[in-house]
Amino acid sequence: MMLNNRKYNFGSGPATIPTSVLEEVKEELLDWKGKGLSVLEISHRSNDYQELALEAEKDFRDLLSIPDSYAVLFTHGGATLQNAAIPLNLSSPDGEVSYVNSGYWANRSIEEAKKYTNVRIAASSQETNFSFFPPQSSWKLSDKQDYIHVTPNETIGGIALREVNKEVIPIVADFSSSILSEPIEVSSFGLIYGGAQKNIGPAGLGFVIVNRELLGSAQKTVPSPMNYLILEESSSMYNTPPTFSWYVAGKVFKWLKGRGGLKAIGQINEKKAKKLYDFVDRSDLYSNKIEKSSRSIMNIPFLLEKEELNNKFLTDSSTHGLLALKGHRSVGGMRASIYNAMPEEGVEALIEFMKLFERENL
Repeated sequence: MMLNNRKYNFGSGPATIPTSVLEEVKEELLDWKGKGLSVLEISHRSNDYQELALEAEKDFRDLLSIPDSYAVLFTHGGATLQNAAIPLNLSSPDGEVSYVNSGYWANRSIEEAKKYTNVRIAASSQETNFSFFPPQSSWKLSDKQDYIHVTPNETIGGIALREVNKEVIPIVADFSSSILSEPIEVSSFGLIYGGAQKNIGPAGLGFVIVNRELLGSAQKTVPSPMNYLILEESSSMYNTPPTFSWYVAGKVFKWLKGRGGLKAIGQINEKKAKKLYDFVDRSDLYSNKIEKSSRSIMNIPFLLEKEELNNKFLTDSSTHGLLALKGHRSVGGMRASIYNAMPEEGVEALIEFMKLFERENL
């Protein structure tokens, strides 16, 4: 049952936010902590906001069990800005880095990094139209690389790499669409980054979790607001941060802790994804072309056997309160993004609609 007349948002991002969090934000919006002003209006330098920011960072660290040897930065520009910041901070114009090409977003990262350093492709699944994630055993690495970059969850293609073993060279990972969806071993990575608008909160906020050993060697041309050492030394407040997004993120972290943390939410996410994949695999109308070992539990694309039904599917699903199911233009078909805040009932409602649509149109 949908709460407060809210519909089920299967959008890839900005994505659904827990209803209880939105209700808290609504309650506090005009008068935050009895101060007679909104959190949107309060100075990020004030003691009250500093306390909010520190508590959010602590909860983020708790959820991911982030070691003290890693800095946590909250940044501007989501993940896309980090595609430039990473090579500017971790490599040099004469350096060499490796990227695993696993799909649309990995390729975006590759093209941006080429502006600032020398990029080589360690592995790719492009020849199979990105139907699987190149396994770690296939990555071609050398000790010349400053880092190896991966995109563990491809939002558009619906492929994922869910287990990573630590390498000798630092692994840099774009966790935008799978952060906080299940436990990860932070110490396996040199740097983890992403945007907030999938599992954390409103768009505009980014995060960087970086081994402190990697700080301090940025290129001289890196803009100061993108210099990780400067951000770490200023507690992510070199300039005014995205304060509202940070505030909402803190509430989402509390919501996750209240649900039992990442082990518990990971089990829920596995269950939701299995229900939808099992139905698609049994269906005569719908199909998923991704190798089962590489399937994402966050973003599930599926095709209709009759493409001429696509528009009808989208119109009818919207009428049933199931929104934003259109697949990315580069892939086509449909895509259900089932992030942490998508309740199991939403997935069940989608499956029931898909059953009905199949009966009426096959």
